[in-house]
Amino acid sequence: MIVSPERFQAGLDFTAYLSTVAENAELWPAVYRTARVPEEMVARAREIPGRWNLLALTEDWCGDAVNALPIIARLVEEVPTFELRLLGRDANPDLMDGHLTGTSRSIPVVMVLDEAMVERGWWGPRPAPLQDWFLEEGILLEKDERYRQMRQWYARDRGKTILDEVLRIAEQAASPASTGTATR
Repeated sequence: MIVSPERFQAGLDFTAYLSTVAENAELWPAVYRTARVPEEMVARAREIPGRWNLLALTEDWCGDAVNALPIIARLVEEVPTFELRLLGRDANPDLMDGHLTGTSRSIPVVMVLDEAMVERGWWGPRPAPLQDWFLEEGILLEKDERYRQMRQWYARDRGKTILDEVLRIAEQAASPASTGTATR
């Protein structure tokens, strides 16, 4: 998939997005304030050749987005060859429908676009180990307990798995042997 530069730029940067959130209005900035990117992740991102555009599809009510996007925003602040923009899922069904989780419009979705705005892979809606747990065990729990355990997982992980998975997509895409699109 190719995303036009104009459409990418129409997305909000993370700071602008924070000023628009209505649901989870206290949680978004709190997670962002406490998000810290390990130096080894910053160094790893800086070693990836080329410019990388991360286009996130999200909505402010999404708990997974609250846990994922602030740490990605912090990474982008440290790496000048990466840029992050956010678009609403519901306002962009054509993009969303190309990035379904099964048959679901699960978010967040982070598309990894190269310098030519060609999609080279995408990440979402949550880190692979958490998604596996969700599908195997979490789905069997009552909603409140499931989300309590998911919040604990995110707190323990501190965004490291998210960063690893997103960076792995860019690394694979930047590899001379890469010809396709990857997920996670």
